Amino acid sequence: MKLPQVLAFDVFGTVVDWHGSIAREVDAMGLGVDGDEFALAWRAGYQPAMQRVRSGELGWTLIDDLHRMILDDLLRRFGIHHLDEAARQHLNRAWHRLDPWPDSVAGLTRLKSRYMICSLSNGNLGLLAAMAKRAGLPWDCILSAEVFRAYKPDPATYLGVAKVFGVAPQEVMLVAAHHDDLAAARACGLRTAYVERPLEFGPRHPKDVSPQPGCDVHATDLVALADLLRC
Repeated sequence: MKLPQVLAFDVFGTVVDWHGSIAREVDAMGLGVDGDEFALAWRAGYQPAMQRVRSGELGWTLIDDLHRMILDDLLRRFGIHHLDEAARQHLNRAWHRLDPWPDSVAGLTRLKSRYMICSLSNGNLGLLAAMAKRAGLPWDCILSAEVFRAYKPDPATYLGVAKVFGVAPQEVMLVAAHHDDLAAARACGLRTAYVERPLEFGPRHPKDVSPQPGCDVHATDLVALADLLRC
């Protein structure tokens, strides 16, 4: 296999543990709801909210603002009415404080020694920068849907990475824990690497991480990916 020049990483679920992080914060706030259920419900609003932007129903809207729209609706649905504006803002910014998976920093550091590494996330730039600072994610470059004003799986996001780095699409490899993201990247000519994250939705909801056709690489985690990509 000819090796790529640039590795672009999905972030939520692939590099960081959104479910565990959100569930812990919700439980710590003592809101009287199950953190696992609240985290899943918050994430379930993610794709529908982005679809409102993709369809033109909403103008360009940052993920921080979409997360807040979903949160306000969830607080009503879960019967949580006592949080003031400061508490709502703090809870919404929990997405800036997501913990990396245990292998992420070590794996990214090894991969960075040989490749240009960047994020390619629907998260906005401020969110991704705060997350990287807190978690020690060693990106060479932070790329976001915000840069391209388009949410994945819009081709502008995947092809935008190649344009930023001045390389051909086939010299970029998308690394993700989501087969739909990877399939969209392949349709744009990118190489793809699947990373297993069986606990993305928490230990009560294990995910099928079986290999699927099409990916160039299938890795159990980011350290294993570094092994496979000769770092």
